[in-house]
Amino acid sequence: MPETHDLTALEQGALVAAGDLSPVELVEHYLKRIDRIDRHLGAYVTVAAGTALAQARRREGQALAARRSATPLPPLFGVPVPVKDSVRTAGIRTTFGSAAFADHVPAEDDDAAALLAAAGTVLLGKTNTPEFELSGHTENRVAPPARTPWHPERSAGGSSGGSAAAVAAGLAPLAHGSDSAGSVRGPASACGLYGFKPSRGLVSAGPRPWDVSGLTTAGALSRTVRDAAALLDAMAGPPGSPPGGTFLAAAGQRPGRLRVGLVTRSTVPGAEVHPECRAAAEEAAELLTRLGHHVEPAELPAGASIARVFPPVWGVLAASRPVPEGSDDLLMPLTRHVRRQGREVSGVGFAEALQGFHAVDRAMDPLRERFDLLLTPTLAQPPQPVGALREEDDPGAEALRTVRNSPFTALYNVTGRPAASLPLHWTADGLPVGVMLAADRGADALLLAVSAQLEEAAPWNTRRPPLWSSAHPETDGGDLRQPPPAPLPLPPARSSGQRVARR
Repeated sequence: MPETHDLTALEQGALVAAGDLSPVELVEHYLKRIDRIDRHLGAYVTVAAGTALAQARRREGQALAARRSATPLPPLFGVPVPVKDSVRTAGIRTTFGSAAFADHVPAEDDDAAALLAAAGTVLLGKTNTPEFELSGHTENRVAPPARTPWHPERSAGGSSGGSAAAVAAGLAPLAHGSDSAGSVRGPASACGLYGFKPSRGLVSAGPRPWDVSGLTTAGALSRTVRDAAALLDAMAGPPGSPPGGTFLAAAGQRPGRLRVGLVTRSTVPGAEVHPECRAAAEEAAELLTRLGHHVEPAELPAGASIARVFPPVWGVLAASRPVPEGSDDLLMPLTRHVRRQGREVSGVGFAEALQGFHAVDRAMDPLRERFDLLLTPTLAQPPQPVGALREEDDPGAEALRTVRNSPFTALYNVTGRPAASLPLHWTADGLPVGVMLAADRGADALLLAVSAQLEEAAPWNTRRPPLWSSAHPETDGGDLRQPPPAPLPLPPARSSGQRVARR
């Protein structure tokens, strides 16, 4: 008999619509799991228990009314969905992963949160993120580090590490993430999940004022491709638009025979691709070939290097982010370092770097003409130990470690193309290693279709980390390897109900 968290998000939504599962029961189930398990994982910064239960009661009444009037409900209606703590949520603490915002409670929602609410989801809480989303790990001064449930001494990646840890451990059925340089796909790889970054402009980034570059977009972290497609449907379009079904339908389509370029060497100097990561991509290439697609080796052109154009834009975005006056000392060394770099970029230099984004995109034209998809490792390394990427005394070295750990991902933020990480490989000692597929801008439906085809051929959803089952002694701390203490100073503990307003 499956437990509630064994169900996919779409299965939960279907049961809610039929009246066979209560949104309140769903929320209560996940709150209990979070209370018992999250102390090992650091998935959540704020658990919005009061808000979630109040929303769930309203969803229950709305679902009953819909059944009486034979009105169809959106696929994720009544399903709990946490939102990354980089997204403002009205009346609910939003820290951006920063001690400078430890007590920040916004007055309005960002569009991603508003769109999810309009689709009938229930806001379960805010998931962990590094300060201002600047790191390839999720280690900050407002919460414990986010850890992969497969090996809790290792990082869940960043910057959507909390979202990935929550879904992989069954602390949420799926989760919102955001991706500026690989922040959805890297954690998906580290946590054995499907992670989808859509094309630029598909999901509204409003009304946040600080990313004028188009690097950042909302994305989905899920256990199945169809769940991610449903979440993308919920977030696509302007606030107030009716939920559609374009991408969920696409996930059920069979793609034609595709041309796939296999790339295993990056253009980032010093980035060595681990043999397990290379093997993961090569195995995926073999699987695509068996499915009838044409796969051949490819190389990224020299002009596709983002080494010159990405850092100035990244720095300016960090420097232009507003922070409370007098709070610089609360910022982490990496944040201060990147902000200093950004302040040194001139207006002309920033404009030239943005123009360079277009040059990088044009440099990809020959590959676009040859291939429908590009296949690479998602990351250059398997999940790293907590603390391995951080270097408090040398933040420049920390930034370089992050870039070398994820040398393939940021290219698709620069070009605005959709990309997804698929959990098709595990190491002999049980570490997940993702592979990445990227398509042309606007070809999100194609990318979802081929992802679903791969999932059908090599199912991954039945593969669960040791702490998955609530009946397992590890969920009560019995046999679970205790992770080391949080290496960063934390603020006083907060009650999740004290700063939650009814939504």
